[in-house]
Amino acid sequence: MKVLLAGLNVDYDLIKELKSKASHQSDITPETISAAYARISRSPKPVDELRRDALKEVEKARRSNRNIVFEMGHSSIAEHAVFNIDVLGVSRLLVEEIEKFRLCSYTEKSQRYVLFDKDYVIPDEISEAGLADVYTETLEMQNDFYHRLYSVLRPYVFAGNPELAGEAANKAMLEGWAKEDARYAISLATQTQLGMTLNARNLELMLRRLAASPLAEGRLFAGRLYAATKDIAPSLIRYTKATDYDCLTRDNLRQLTGRFGLENKRGAVAVKLLWSTPDADCRAAAALMFASGRASYESCLARAGKLTAAEAKALFKESFRYMQPHDAAMRELESVDLLFELVVSASCFAQLKRHRMATVISQDYDPALGVTVPASVRATGMHRDFMTLVRKTERVFSLIAQKAPGAAAYVLTNAHRRRVLMKLNVRELYHVARLRADHFAQWDIRNIANAMLRQGRKAMPLSLLLAAGKDGFAALNKKIFPRA
Repeated sequence: MKVLLAGLNVDYDLIKELKSKASHQSDITPETISAAYARISRSPKPVDELRRDALKEVEKARRSNRNIVFEMGHSSIAEHAVFNIDVLGVSRLLVEEIEKFRLCSYTEKSQRYVLFDKDYVIPDEISEAGLADVYTETLEMQNDFYHRLYSVLRPYVFAGNPELAGEAANKAMLEGWAKEDARYAISLATQTQLGMTLNARNLELMLRRLAASPLAEGRLFAGRLYAATKDIAPSLIRYTKATDYDCLTRDNLRQLTGRFGLENKRGAVAVKLLWSTPDADCRAAAALMFASGRASYESCLARAGKLTAAEAKALFKESFRYMQPHDAAMRELESVDLLFELVVSASCFAQLKRHRMATVISQDYDPALGVTVPASVRATGMHRDFMTLVRKTERVFSLIAQKAPGAAAYVLTNAHRRRVLMKLNVRELYHVARLRADHFAQWDIRNIANAMLRQGRKAMPLSLLLAAGKDGFAALNKKIFPRA
């Protein structure tokens, strides 16, 4: 057996330095890795030798990639070429579109740890509609209130947590809690930055989809992303123009749906379990038996249906017996699903969207759904001023929506809400619960996660037997597995 390190991602400044020192090696590209791996199935040579061959003949490697990926249709080869991308100065609204691609990796600037100051995007659509002045005035009003709110919330948070405030090491955390609540006042136009890692296959898809973005900022981003990468891997990044499917489908669906006269009900429930796999515990039990035996799934399902309550519980307990807070639940729990409708703030959605293994389908932000106001804002007497800000924001939203409807959401705050469909399997709900039902999770998404757990347990109590936040895991484990 041999296990060889074939490559690793390194800083691009280092790559440029290497290029400058090795005049004979101008083509430093991940395409050679893709070309070598593409030949594994067809060549008797060992893969490390294939890599060396590809490095010697870069253009030949590129021809091979074009043939295998685009003519033969083996697109997975492009997944071996990986890029790390710095993204700066984009709006929070655009980041929501960028992070829809589930097989990419993202790390975003946090509004918990960073205090923002007039960092916002002015979209071309708003400038072209002659609304830049009123738009900018609104964002500056939000920004000024955000700083005023933080100045009130910071001492409130410290005073409310004296046991933590006494330790200097907790200062950043407590300030973060205040910033986190203050951010409900700032807009989706607020600039952010992120580090993004993706392979060439997903890069090409992102370029194509965002080239059809209804946001001018999205289309600009696609162009600049292409410019940054096109010369690095030309054999793998070729089809980047938006198709009719990308450009027309969504708008046509909106128009058709608009004819159906659907009612937008106010006061929607924040978390509602719409559907779950029928007899979920029985089916999960069948999956556990299937993976642990030799019988067909049908046989396992039939037997699971005849288990006594004690036998079923024993089966699930055994699957969880040695589980620790950071352990992933068993893959068999992916066999049962839940579908939730959520009404969440933009602040909450910013965290929810990170769970990309779930299916997250969101509507546009809708002022008719109201806003989520942090309890701290009410407790400090800032609620009235906060709602005044919201009403002024919504008047400007309506004004923009008349002339540049696609860009109106930029002006909405992190407090504004949208409807979301979230479909996930039980294994993923364990992951969500571990991170979001924890005491140290942000309160907005913690409330959502706990409500999802409560409703989920009614449908499948055994499958969710040990689902909890990290801080609640030990107590729940002790309850299920009492030790002498």
